[in-house]
Amino acid sequence: MMNYGYQQYKTQAVETMTKGEMLILLYDEINKRLLRARAYFEKEDIALFEADIQRAIDIVNYLEKSLDRKYPISNDLYRLYDFITYELTRVKTGRNLELIDDITPLIKDLRESFKEADRLSKKDPSVGAGIGTTTSSVTLGVG
Repeated sequence: MMNYGYQQYKTQAVETMTKGEMLILLYDEINKRLLRARAYFEKEDIALFEADIQRAIDIVNYLEKSLDRKYPISNDLYRLYDFITYELTRVKTGRNLELIDDITPLIKDLRESFKEADRLSKKDPSVGAGIGTTTSSVTLGVG
């Protein structure tokens, strides 16, 4: 019974997020998965390591697919997401933790950029146009 209430709360929290908040949450999830993957690798739990890397790849693929290509920034983001996916695949197959160290700052920079764009769009809604993603209806350069 208690679990149902918590799940309902989580669902409502996600449904009431702004597009920018949802995007920031996705970047946070990528970072979390990369941190966990590192920990699993150090514990020699390769199955969980690969599962977390794959989940990070899935999120980046989702972000890539949700881009609204009518905005010029979307083409740049597409190439960046493609690069991140490529590098994460190299992490997974080569089990190279140094690549995680290379990718993590990039993910954090993207997160901070979208956080700032979200902050600015709350002040002036025309600022956020074209920076989005569609997460149900998230639009930050993503359709």
